[in-house]
Amino acid sequence: MTIRWSHRNHPGAIRQRQQMIRALPTWLPEDERTFAWAVDPERLMRHQEALTGQMVFPVSVVGPLRVRLGRYQVEESGSLTPVDRYQDDVLIPLVHTEGGLSASMQRGIHAVNAAGGVRTDLLGDMMTRDCAFVFDTAPQAVEFWRWLQPLTKSLTDWLNDPNHPGRKILPGQTVSAVSRHARLVGIDGVVVGPVCHVLYKFFTGEACGPNMMTRNAYALNQAILARLPATGPSPLNIYLEANLGGDKKPSHQYFNGGHGKTVTASASLSHAQLRRYLNITADELRRLEWAGLHGSQASGMQSFGFTPASAVAALFAATGQDLGMVGTSSMAHATIQVTEAGAEFSLQLGGIEVGTVGGGTTLPHAQSYLRLLGCLGPGSSQRLAQLVGAAALALEISAAAAMAGRGSENFFRAHLERGGHR
Repeated sequence: MTIRWSHRNHPGAIRQRQQMIRALPTWLPEDERTFAWAVDPERLMRHQEALTGQMVFPVSVVGPLRVRLGRYQVEESGSLTPVDRYQDDVLIPLVHTEGGLSASMQRGIHAVNAAGGVRTDLLGDMMTRDCAFVFDTAPQAVEFWRWLQPLTKSLTDWLNDPNHPGRKILPGQTVSAVSRHARLVGIDGVVVGPVCHVLYKFFTGEACGPNMMTRNAYALNQAILARLPATGPSPLNIYLEANLGGDKKPSHQYFNGGHGKTVTASASLSHAQLRRYLNITADELRRLEWAGLHGSQASGMQSFGFTPASAVAALFAATGQDLGMVGTSSMAHATIQVTEAGAEFSLQLGGIEVGTVGGGTTLPHAQSYLRLLGCLGPGSSQRLAQLVGAAALALEISAAAAMAGRGSENFFRAHLERGGHR
């Protein structure tokens, strides 16, 4: 017999799914805990379909981490202009089940705080959406892009017009057809065979922005179709996303920025601080970096960082981010420069996809942790991205130090003592 499994979230559908699961032979009485609501299901059902239960993850809080952050203004072109800098001591919430992660990040925080903290710089703040216009032949795709290029400014002005009719919420709608918060800052094109990829570039404010970009990209595509000359090539198909935009997929094109928020975090530790707080020397760290660079090259690894994804994922889970974006957001390049005074550390994350409004950030626990981080209100998404970079660098320094010395004994012992099941 085929079971009809509803994806709807009304109370009857939720009960039906729960009853079907209870009837399974693998279901045990203690499994009823997954049906005990810590948060009203009416609030949870806004965030996903087929809501059936919940689960609990442990949360650690480490810090305070001293960070010297920047504030930035986004220009009409999408470029960033530094406004000012400020220092803050921040507690970092982490959601994970990785034994040793919180202790290692805390050790890194102690080390960098002793050296004055972490400096963060925001190098870019842009989200991209790649729409593909498919033609019969490559020359048609080329002709289409040549026709479209002179129109990109008028299309940008049309979409960004405060009086754009699509910005109104009409009767029966819950959102406007065109986002009132995503600003188009540019349109690029790439021709690949018979496909013209039209790359829309948006500044999305405090939101991460995928839903806003989808609505705006669809409106732009329809506007382009309406302007097509009758004598020109007509597309066979149009796709709202065709993998050139960098969303949720690590890629070489955006490794150094262009999609998401690009953050560089840096810290300087003296030789004495390396020995005291990390039980390591700068030369030992440099030898580990040398071995790791060759290993990453031999494996074809795109990123070079010790463990940035652990920090990114733990902070994303705590603050209600889209977990599908961890891969893109943890594209990283770590460096160490040995100096006469000690060692200069840096970590660049090329495409941090975060927001502080919308989506999972509206969940009550996420709101609490965003508030703990000081990441609510104007400028909060840029602050959150910088804090992700700073926390990831603290973990990077500590984990690398544990691996670099005495045959990686510290790294081994940390996992032996905190690795959970033995």
